[in-house]
Amino acid sequence: MTDFEQRLNKAIQRGERLGSVRAEAEAEKKLNEEELRRLHRDYRLELTEHIEKCLEKLPRHFPGFEMGTVVNERGWGTAISRDDLEIDPDRGRVNYFSRVEMLVRPISEYFVLELAAKATVRNKEIFNRSHFQRLAEVDITSFVEMSDLWVLEFAERYAASR
Repeated sequence: MTDFEQRLNKAIQRGERLGSVRAEAEAEKKLNEEELRRLHRDYRLELTEHIEKCLEKLPRHFPGFEMGTVVNERGWGTAISRDDLEIDPDRGRVNYFSRVEMLVRPISEYFVLELAAKATVRNKEIFNRSHFQRLAEVDITSFVEMSDLWVLEFAERYAASR
């Protein structure tokens, strides 16, 4: 066997080893992505259930709010809203809209868990926020506490507006 043929065989072997290593790395990456998707699904279910339990308490304290599940391209969650009508002697009929919506955003290429909330009280937006963490580092308690705080803030601001 010539020197060139030996170097050619070694180059082919190195290439095969490199290909094998890359294939293993891709398989591991795919497994990690699948695990991250599973984590996102599990966190989403836990968090949306908690949000629903919190928001369903508000209509008991403020009759007239209607609650609904939100499932769309922006995420999964719950919203409550109400329309109020006020007759003002100077301005006539005035409509006021109040709503709070909390969603868990779909998984993205960045593999984060993101909670988004938007609230309006009597036609004025009071907040539009999000809280997120990398899926591999999620502290679900912080998301639960954050959602609680946002619901409490909405309730306080709505009560003050009446």
